[in-house]
Amino acid sequence: MSARAAIPVLTATLPLVLVLSACSSAGAGAADTDGPGHDTQHYDAMSHEELVAAAEEEGEVVVYSFTSRIATVAEEFRKEYPGIAITEHDIPSSEQIERLASEHAAGASTADVAYVSDAPVVVTQLIEEGVLLPYVPPRMDDVLPEEHKEPLVTNRLSTKVLMYNEEAHPDGAPVENLWELTSGAWEGRVVMVDPNGRGDYLDMVTEMVLRADEMDAAYQEWAGEPLQLDDGVENAGYQFLADLYANDVILVDSTDAVNEAVGATGQDNPPLGFTTYSDRRDNEDEGWALQVAGEVAPAPGIIFPAMLGVTADAQNPAAARLLIDFMMGDDSADGGPAYAPFYVPGDYPARSDLQDPEGALPREEFAAWPIDPEESAAVRGEVADFLLTIQ
Repeated sequence: MSARAAIPVLTATLPLVLVLSACSSAGAGAADTDGPGHDTQHYDAMSHEELVAAAEEEGEVVVYSFTSRIATVAEEFRKEYPGIAITEHDIPSSEQIERLASEHAAGASTADVAYVSDAPVVVTQLIEEGVLLPYVPPRMDDVLPEEHKEPLVTNRLSTKVLMYNEEAHPDGAPVENLWELTSGAWEGRVVMVDPNGRGDYLDMVTEMVLRADEMDAAYQEWAGEPLQLDDGVENAGYQFLADLYANDVILVDSTDAVNEAVGATGQDNPPLGFTTYSDRRDNEDEGWALQVAGEVAPAPGIIFPAMLGVTADAQNPAAARLLIDFMMGDDSADGGPAYAPFYVPGDYPARSDLQDPEGALPREEFAAWPIDPEESAAVRGEVADFLLTIQ
């Protein structure tokens, strides 16, 4: 059997490659020009007071965000800085990356700030092409680990992990090993967003390929015998994906669709699904019972940075930096109102001075794989192509 896709396969990779190829000459050396937002040393050296004054003179700021939580951030920003109009756009990372690249190539009006995930594309393409520029608020210098300062500042760590319905399974996750999802018991009962339509889910399955040794060991632990690879299948990570798709995995077009299918209360036999750990925050409002399968072997999924960058063509460079500073939270124990949308169980602060939110696995006990953007970028195209052959 093959994967049952609830939507047509989305193949955004080729258009993005073409866009980025088109912008390679335009992006090269962009940071050395005299256009708006390019005098990074001038703005980066401003004190907070100088930045506020300059931002209020600009009077506005535009942000592209991969999460709808930006609406709450914008509301708090308006309260703090009533003299600066903020316009927020909720755009999934894959679409946002393509849009940023194409607008940069065309010299068209764009956002001032990008709040984006899908680190492999951001790091190896948008930054290399000069589409996004880093800004680390000076007050964050001592509380952000070095790996969260570059190539862009990390606002928080997000996830894509296996989740289950805790109302139907009050004693814990009904599986202990990812390979169980390829068994008859879970045929047609695993849901995830099509990885060829969303970069963060492609990052997740790519990590399974990169962690082939761990996937192989997990198979032997589950099956009690060595894994036999199919002809043409390179390693255990690819084999897991082939077996999962052959077991009728259900592909959908949004994380909310996964959450509803897995988490809706009142189900006798709900499916499992790969989704965002922090979406547990919506359980009460949405009537869900989502919980993470945190102990599943070899890992429940991935943990990755949600990053903030200034666009190279920012029309409001001071306000852009002020918004990034604001989104990193205040000096209170939980980051205050600006950070509240991200200080929830299942998200992990990048700042070392903030404790993990209550109600979720402590970071040191959370077994999700941290991704390496460069390593992922090197193979994720091959993984995407492989998925097309097994659908």
